[in-house]
Amino acid sequence: MSNHIELKGISQSFEINDSKITLFEHLDLSIYQGQSYTITGPSGAGKSSLLMLASGLEQVTSGSSSYIQGSQIGPLSDLRTDSGFIFQQFHLLPELTAINNVALPLKLRGDNQALVKAEAWLNKVGLGHRRDHKPSELSGGEQQRVAIARALVFEPKFIFADEPTGNLDQASANEVANILFDCCLENGAALVLVTHCNELASKAQHTFLLANGQLITKANNTQEVLSC
Repeated sequence: MSNHIELKGISQSFEINDSKITLFEHLDLSIYQGQSYTITGPSGAGKSSLLMLASGLEQVTSGSSSYIQGSQIGPLSDLRTDSGFIFQQFHLLPELTAINNVALPLKLRGDNQALVKAEAWLNKVGLGHRRDHKPSELSGGEQQRVAIARALVFEPKFIFADEPTGNLDQASANEVANILFDCCLENGAALVLVTHCNELASKAQHTFLLANGQLITKANNTQEVLSC
C-alpha cells in the first residue's frame, strides 16, 4: 500500500467578531504519493485552508486526518519530514545566494552533501548558471524555480503548492508549472496544488472544485475554473 493522506469528514471554521464563519464541512479527501491533485474554486472558499489541513500545518475543527505509511497509521504531524512547500510569495532568504537557499533544508538536516545536491537541483530547474545570484538579482520566474528546487532537494514524498504561478507572467507561469509537474513526477512525489488557473489545473491527474462548502471532483475537460 502506497503512502497517502486521509482526510475524513473534516470541517473548518473560525470566529470573527463573535460570529462563526464556516469554510466547509464534512469533506473527504485522499492524497496518494505519486499522484497530482489541483484544488480550484472562488476566492474565500477555503482552498488554502484545505491545503494547510492536508499538510498537517493546521488542525481541523472536526473530523479525522491521518498519514498512512504502508500498514502504519499515524497523525499528520508525521508528514512534516516528508513534505515540501511552494507558495505564491517565493519566501527565499534575501541574503542567501540561489544555491544556499536551495541547500538550506539539507543543511538544517545536517547533510554534508547539501551544496552538491543543491547544485544538482538548480541544474534540473535550469538555473545552474545563476547559482551565485541572490533573489534580488533573479526574475520572478527564476525565484520560483529556486523555490521549487528548495522544496524538492530533500526528496519529499508530498509537495504542497499554493498559487505557485500567481505572481508570474503567462510565459513564466507555464515554464514553472511544467518544471514543477515534471520534477514531482520524476521524484515520485505527490503534488497538491491550489490554483485559479484553468490551464494549470488541467495538468493534474485529479482536479477538485471547492465552492459553497463542498468539494467536487471535476473532470479536466469540464472544469469550471478561472483562466490564468
